[in-house]
Amino acid sequence: MTERDRAEPDYTELLLGRPRILCRRDVSRGADVSLLSARKFWHALGFPIINTDDEMFTEADREALASLAGLVRDGALDEPTALSLARAFARSADRLAGWQSQLIAEAVEEELASREELDEVDQSRPVPTLETATETARRIAELTDRLEPLLIYAWRRHLSATVSRMIADADPEKYGMTKVRSVGFADLVSFTALVRKMSERDLARLVQRFEALSADVITAHGGRLIKTVGDEVLFTTVSAAPAAAISLDLVDAMAEDELLPDVRVGVARGPIISRLGDVFGTTVNRASRLTAAAQAATVLVDGPTARELAELSGFELHGQRRRVLRGVGAVTPSVLRRA
Repeated sequence: MTERDRAEPDYTELLLGRPRILCRRDVSRGADVSLLSARKFWHALGFPIINTDDEMFTEADREALASLAGLVRDGALDEPTALSLARAFARSADRLAGWQSQLIAEAVEEELASREELDEVDQSRPVPTLETATETARRIAELTDRLEPLLIYAWRRHLSATVSRMIADADPEKYGMTKVRSVGFADLVSFTALVRKMSERDLARLVQRFEALSADVITAHGGRLIKTVGDEVLFTTVSAAPAAAISLDLVDAMAEDELLPDVRVGVARGPIISRLGDVFGTTVNRASRLTAAAQAATVLVDGPTARELAELSGFELHGQRRRVLRGVGAVTPSVLRRA
């Protein structure tokens, strides 16, 4: 062991909050489950199967396995559902951990650069320096206990909103809603060309800016941000008017932002299928195809959206020629503008 190894704290133990004193058999025995069941749970959480008997686990691992096994044993959940819930937690937590670590690493790198009075951070480096990575790990370890309550709060709030939507969709007579949604896609124009010109760091900053700005606009109008994939964002709203307002505000926001290129938006209205936090169906496909057909800084909407918006003030609709969209069929779109 080198002097550096002795000086470096064990960030894994610091983040887990407990010492690693258990092997896999200790965990399964302590949770009163078989090694096979323990392996299924571990794998569902997105971690590779461990076949050694090294002390790699903590009491928190045993408690988590015992908790999940207890839900199945008590009949609250069957095993496939319990494992699916574990996968849902794992997928979300993995993306969240990577996202937050990157944000802190970028802040640390900027601080270190300014402290050393550098003109700018090395744009050619694809990964953080060792100094940045170590300082990031230290800060994350310090922040974890303070951030954890925020994570639980956000999860409960979003769970509440999701359950409310589910009840509304299941009881349209009482709530006046059905499983019909307005679906919008927003797509950055000429993104592929930008990728070839920009450094990795600038590209990451652009994507982060796009995601943040889009999220602010969508949530401000009560929309639901489904997902962002690099240069594209997908959102839904219950009625057409908020979707129209979001689309127009996205166009304006990107046009006013010095970092971002123009955006084009496609909006469609109709039934959707919700699954695993995502949405599917013909309506989603139609919105995607409309986005591809739209011009820069333009919003293109389908017939059902145009008919609903035509009864409202504040919007102008300019009908376009009938066209056939790949995989969707014939559509008569309209360009949406502010009145």
